[in-house]
Amino acid sequence: MTTLSIGHYLRFYNDAGGLAHAFQNFYLSENVTHQGVDYSFVPFGFSGMSTSRQGDLSPATLVFPNTALSRGYLDEALRGGVDTASNYGRLPYVGEVDVNILNPDTRAVTTTLLTYTGSSTAGGWNDTQLTVELSSVLDAVTGDVPTRTLHRALVGGLPTTGNIQLR
Repeated sequence: MTTLSIGHYLRFYNDAGGLAHAFQNFYLSENVTHQGVDYSFVPFGFSGMSTSRQGDLSPATLVFPNTALSRGYLDEALRGGVDTASNYGRLPYVGEVDVNILNPDTRAVTTTLLTYTGSSTAGGWNDTQLTVELSSVLDAVTGDVPTRTLHRALVGGLPTTGNIQLR
């Protein structure tokens, strides 16, 4: 009988392309290094992705335990933090999830089955769990295109009146 060990490696990137957080959910209470990235243990689940017959992708979901720390991660992932240089908001984090076959004895990744990349677009929590939705950037053919918050750093100065004329 063959035993497979499957674990997830999660990376959140900010809008400048910098690595904000790296988590893994297999090696309990341990940090693991893979390809030069240090992954901290965080208990989370990954729902994967699904598609309909029309070809649209449903968002993948990350599930964390509902704690003050995970609520901070959710807020940061959706808001992208604050750019201290300009004091403006940033874009939501982009999450990458590797689904890996692992060798528990050597702490090595045997095979990466897939890597899912999506933008943090929604989240919420209840008494026990917190969820973060990662929406694929390839799903722009439907009405579920991730929304953006308009701010000065993104679009420049916004008008202060509704009395606008185009010439």
